[in-house]
Amino acid sequence: MMNAATATTTPLTCALFPCQGSPRLLESSKRRLQWSKPQVQRKCSQKAFQTLITSQFELKPPPYPLNSLEPHMSRETLEYHWGKHHRTYVENLNKQIVGTELEGMSLEDIILITYNKGDPLPAFNNAAQIWNHDFFWESMKPGGGGKPSGELLELIERDFGSYERFIADFKAAASTQFGSGWAWLAYKANRLDVGNAVNPCPSEEDKKLVVVKSPNAVNPLVWDYSEINTLSISLSHESSSQFSVICPSQNRRPDYISVFMDKLISWEAVSSRLEMAKARAIERELEEERKRREEDEDVTDDSEPVEMFLDSETEDSEVE
Repeated sequence: MMNAATATTTPLTCALFPCQGSPRLLESSKRRLQWSKPQVQRKCSQKAFQTLITSQFELKPPPYPLNSLEPHMSRETLEYHWGKHHRTYVENLNKQIVGTELEGMSLEDIILITYNKGDPLPAFNNAAQIWNHDFFWESMKPGGGGKPSGELLELIERDFGSYERFIADFKAAASTQFGSGWAWLAYKANRLDVGNAVNPCPSEEDKKLVVVKSPNAVNPLVWDYSEINTLSISLSHESSSQFSVICPSQNRRPDYISVFMDKLISWEAVSSRLEMAKARAIERELEEERKRREEDEDVTDDSEPVEMFLDSETEDSEVE
């Protein structure tokens, strides 16, 4: 049992981190997993022995009261999925990583490393489900829905042809995902396959919005995409008692998707994530340009000067 008085906690966050999924971050994470041990923080007690201080992930609550999404999503639904399923993922991940080389890493690093090119390691499911659920709760708000505006709407219309077409594509992705999983709106700005995954859309143009779907706990982090919105497909599989408010019909998934888009989605959160995704893409371009300059300078420095010798006999003959 861990000493609660000395335990420290690391809150989970769902904001896009500056270099999530980047090859540089992934390679760094790989090296750390393979070759180094996490630093262990210790605290001396009055009894002259040291107590191990571990780092744990916390169950982060939704950014609104559990009953504030009613009548569109019931308090009972949130209590069940956040209070039970989400909590279980957090507790299981903490048990899995304690004392391992994954302990002390960020949640995103754990996801990227344990995805293992589609052959997930044991900690992947719990880590990714924590991230996905936090992101999902923050994708909704009381009084949400409606239509986006500003640059977000402009990009949607540019990349999908119209807002109506985007809605149709998103609903199609969510309704055709077999079993449990997620539907995503993501900002795609990568040019190459990442080291720990296979890009699902390698031929598409850079810097555009795309709709993708993923099974189980998989999320676009492993494809080097920047997620800006998601919908949990898993919620549409629960018993009717869990969906007495949100999905009263027998065929619950279409109703559930429509309610999410029309009444719950937080376009403010989506717009904020888009700005962070664009900033991340710019940072990566600048970093790549810096690396290219350094490589060019290294090539120049490594090149040896060419010495030229003049044959004295040839020189004399030319003078004559």
